[in-house]
Amino acid sequence: MTTTRDYYEILSVERTADGDEIKRAYRRLAMKYHPDRNPDDPDAEAKFKEAAEAYEVLSDPEKRRQYDRFGHSAFRGAGSAHHDFSRMNVDDIFSMFNDIFGGGGGFGGGGRRVSRGYDLETEVQIDLVEVLHGCSRDVEFTRLDVCETCAGTGAKPGTKPETCGTCGGHGKVQQAGLGGMFRMVTACPSCRGVGTVVKEKCPKCHGKGRQPRKRKLTVKIPAGIHDGQAVRVQGEGEPPAREQSPTGEGVRGDLHVVVRVKKHDLFEREGEHLLMEMPISFTQAALGAEVEVPTLEGRHTLSIPRSTQYGAIFRIQGEGLPDLRTGRRGDLVLVTKIETPKKLTKKQEQLLREFAETEDHSVLPESHGFWKKIKDALR
Repeated sequence: MTTTRDYYEILSVERTADGDEIKRAYRRLAMKYHPDRNPDDPDAEAKFKEAAEAYEVLSDPEKRRQYDRFGHSAFRGAGSAHHDFSRMNVDDIFSMFNDIFGGGGGFGGGGRRVSRGYDLETEVQIDLVEVLHGCSRDVEFTRLDVCETCAGTGAKPGTKPETCGTCGGHGKVQQAGLGGMFRMVTACPSCRGVGTVVKEKCPKCHGKGRQPRKRKLTVKIPAGIHDGQAVRVQGEGEPPAREQSPTGEGVRGDLHVVVRVKKHDLFEREGEHLLMEMPISFTQAALGAEVEVPTLEGRHTLSIPRSTQYGAIFRIQGEGLPDLRTGRRGDLVLVTKIETPKKLTKKQEQLLREFAETEDHSVLPESHGFWKKIKDALR
């Protein structure tokens, strides 16, 4: 293994991330840094290989256990990194190739391959109230579309691409393998598999057949979505590359809108539940009280019983967030935090001193147990 950076850091996931999170993170990086999308960019190629190496280890439960225990040293002497596709799920392989490489999404009549364009990705940010109710967001992004000037051929108007002299228009060439014992058929290096070459390039797209265009659309974000999950907008990605389909015929890729949920000032999310520390005074804890607590939709009156202790938990059912699939809402969980006053008036201090003189430490549940342990230890 040549990578020295932490694999979790490379994929930008927590060490507790499950397999689906790791897969989504890898696919995101692979789509971003794949060499076909970043020609002549060695940094992108290096990041692509780095992500592939991290995914190979973290997607395999046994390798991940070894890595979590021993780090990179678990794989030293094992040779250079490579993708072990033989151990991946078949569905993972095809879906990953389709999304990353823009490969065929299926086959047409008679077994003819249907070209598929690249997927794209963008991000939006929402808050917890929008997670509760769902919302819509306008997203703007840039994608490559078929050049209108040359209709995707890459040739100057009035001219046509010419048959490639290297492959004779077939788009493929044969290359001798190791020792000349076998031959490999690969895409023609001159025309990149198209079968034609452009002598006079289109002035608009400079022979690429594709042009960047800005696109704006409204995306509906469902209630209950989690941070890092993505909404897929089918057919809003790019058309097939010119090497696959000069005229752009085929299936467009998809747009993946990754949702980022802003942290809330009061609530912390745990699944469909919301957690909040609830500060109460010493007198409220001792005597009991009726307090108003905030929710995402307003306020709720909560009864604090007498003798409430620090860290006591109260649960308000149905005031959490909805489940993404069922719509059923979680709970609001309140953890008490008893605050000690920092400033006292003379009268308050006098009353507390009077109370302290009458306080019976032996009946206080927490301190009684503590001092009993101390007494037993000193015997």
